[in-house]
Amino acid sequence: MSQQTTIRKLAALVNTPVEKLLEQLAEAGMPFSDPDQVVSSTEKVKLLGFLRRTHGKVDKPAAEGDAPKKITLSRSRKQELTVGGGKTRSTVDVVVRKKVTVVRPEAGQEQSPGDERAEILRKLEESKQRNLAEQKALAEADRLRAEEAERVKREAEEAEQRRIAEAAAAQAAAEAGTVPADDDSRKVPPAHGHGHPKAPARTDDRAAPRHKTRGSHVMATGVEDDDRTKRFAGQMHLSAAERARRTNSTRGRAKPRRHPDQSRTGTGFTKPTAPIVRDVAIGETITVADLAQKMAMKGGEVVKALFKMGVMATINQSIDHDTAALVTEELGHNVVRADASDVENELLAHVESVEGDAVARPPVVTIMGHVDHGKTSLLDYIRRTKVATGEAGGITQHIGAYHVETDKGVISFLDTPGHAAFSSMRARGAKLTDIVVLVVAADDGVKPQTIEAIQHAKAASVPLIIAVNKIDKSGADPLRVKNELLEQEVVAEEFGGDVQFVELSAKTGQNVDSLLDAISLQAEFLELKAVAEGRANGVVIESSLDKGRGPVATVLVQQGELKKGDYLVCGVQYGRVRALFDETGSQVEGAGPSIPVQVLGLSGVPDAGDDFVVVEDERLAKDVAEQRDAKRRESRLAQGGNRMEDIMAQLGQGEGQLSLPLIIKADVQGSVQALREALTALSTDAIRINVIGSGVGGITESDAQLASTSKATIIGFNVRADATARKVIETNGVDLRYFSIIYDVIDQVKQVASGILGVEIREEIIGTAEVRDVFRSSKFGAVAGCMVVEGVVKRTKPIRVLRDNTVIFEGELESLRRFKENVDEVRENTECGIGVKQYNDVKPGDQIECFERIEVQRTL
Repeated sequence: MSQQTTIRKLAALVNTPVEKLLEQLAEAGMPFSDPDQVVSSTEKVKLLGFLRRTHGKVDKPAAEGDAPKKITLSRSRKQELTVGGGKTRSTVDVVVRKKVTVVRPEAGQEQSPGDERAEILRKLEESKQRNLAEQKALAEADRLRAEEAERVKREAEEAEQRRIAEAAAAQAAAEAGTVPADDDSRKVPPAHGHGHPKAPARTDDRAAPRHKTRGSHVMATGVEDDDRTKRFAGQMHLSAAERARRTNSTRGRAKPRRHPDQSRTGTGFTKPTAPIVRDVAIGETITVADLAQKMAMKGGEVVKALFKMGVMATINQSIDHDTAALVTEELGHNVVRADASDVENELLAHVESVEGDAVARPPVVTIMGHVDHGKTSLLDYIRRTKVATGEAGGITQHIGAYHVETDKGVISFLDTPGHAAFSSMRARGAKLTDIVVLVVAADDGVKPQTIEAIQHAKAASVPLIIAVNKIDKSGADPLRVKNELLEQEVVAEEFGGDVQFVELSAKTGQNVDSLLDAISLQAEFLELKAVAEGRANGVVIESSLDKGRGPVATVLVQQGELKKGDYLVCGVQYGRVRALFDETGSQVEGAGPSIPVQVLGLSGVPDAGDDFVVVEDERLAKDVAEQRDAKRRESRLAQGGNRMEDIMAQLGQGEGQLSLPLIIKADVQGSVQALREALTALSTDAIRINVIGSGVGGITESDAQLASTSKATIIGFNVRADATARKVIETNGVDLRYFSIIYDVIDQVKQVASGILGVEIREEIIGTAEVRDVFRSSKFGAVAGCMVVEGVVKRTKPIRVLRDNTVIFEGELESLRRFKENVDEVRENTECGIGVKQYNDVKPGDQIECFERIEVQRTL
């Protein structure tokens, strides 16, 4: 403690309250009044003596104010010194102890501060002298140890020189013939290395040789057992000065540890191992980077080898199988032909390994026919729902999949579009189905899509059931329909054929039960069976991209049971089933044969019509999907080369072909396929419709950037552009067109492609209202409390309901109110109440879009 310690500091050091310490000082005869007063050393000692007497720790009585006559302070410091080098290096612990004794002067002989300082300096000088003496002793010990090592080294050198001289003399005598042949102890092995004799192989400890070699230098065996002289072995051929220099340079450094299994050469390097030869699987084509990875080599080395062979290829370029095989053999590896169907065969074996008893399954029925002949209305009557009212323009543009419970059992229905552009959907529906119900209007007869549906059914070898609809209308003529179908080789049972005809009315429900009876009878005749247990497989009916749920695929299970948590591969996509939903939106745990469900959890949006297979683990699913994707990418690259040749040929013709680039975005995959096929088919010799991009979901910023770069027109089919995409479109002047009916798209593109100038019907959005809350009314149903965020909303104009930039309903307004008054229009930044006619599923966050169709005269 410092002599300038105050009472407050002393209390903190001894962990005692300041008040208590003041009381103890007063009891000891030292009254203090201020905690900041300084306490001297004498007063501290006096207080300590008082406290010791108070607690009974003093054996003999002491006078008041007595204190110890001297205080001794002991200090010690430990230090490590390293002595020697190499294997003779050792560590010595040096402990320096220091004692300082302070003697209290007698009464009347109080020392001055100068005397105290001189005493402390004297003690420090004594401690310093002791430390110097100890260091000198350590240095002397180190010198003696070094002299001992040098003596041992010198003795070893002398012994080795004598040994070499004796060996040389013995060898000379042996060459001269003076050594007896039976004197094995005098035989010397032939010279090796630098002229030194080569040591024979050791047999046992008693017959150990007197010396052995390490590399090309002689090493003393007898000395190597001594740890202190082992580091001098191998240096006997050097001069004394060189050995001393090397010994001093390596002293104090630890020698690197070598693996005991390493074989050594004369220079100390590890012997090279044999090169690793790999089996490299090569398909039809492979990139240089993938080839280098399979050979565990750097890409630059493979590129260099290709350059030597005369092939100019970059690391990202694809090379054919023959070139890859040549460079692989040149680099010392084996070539294995990669069969593209290896993983597919494993997948097929995986599917065929599922065994079980086949049980009866529900029939899958596809409703087909011409536009507006009542397909969806018939299914609507069976399902007791209103699906047809929600379709744009009153026509079905998606494949709808449903299963219903009837008196005749469970039946799965597929509803296909009737428009000419959806031919691929009808073909896909015919391949998936067991029975085709062909709906023909009794007042309209056989139409082109009716004939096409018959052709699809015959191509798929699926039995037909003819549903003659609309018999309740005044102009109905079922006999006319039967006669027209005779021309298409569809013969009714009453005419001696095998096709069932059912006359019904989807509007009134007349004879709908007879149609269900006909379906059940046909299903019994077909004896439909499937394995209901085990891993499932089936077909993708439709797919889309949901903003909140991600990729969504509607699949039809054909074998086994699809359950939550299964791993499945679906075309070039794979994943794990996170959730299953039926057609009503309810979550289910599993689905058996002939049951359609929506699947969540895929890695991407699969193509409609792809097969899906449930596999055991994710590895196989990922391998199959990646191999399929690579094969598709290779085929696209091959097609790209053909397209380039076509372009060069067109350039050589003089006048190039005009091109109309398009980007198609739709709500489901089936609509994308239908639009692509319908629009591409409009190409002629004069103009070519080029779909440069397509996809599922809303129009994104990347779509707008692509359209701006390629000067393309964006077609949004039941989807909308987000805010960032709209900003890019407005900035760059991109042509963006929204559609909800497919023949409007085809008609407009056909007019532009044919060069016919006419009136263009465009849909112009005049206002957008955001739903803030929904109120229920017994009179009006669901009333949406909205804020008009853009433009103006008019009561007489058609509207669409958007959710996540996707159209979910199109119709008209039932009411438009401001407070309690009906109004004709509501402008921007104004609140209003909107009632949507025949639609009660409006939710907060939806957008109600008001638009009008206008006619615009085409101009050059």
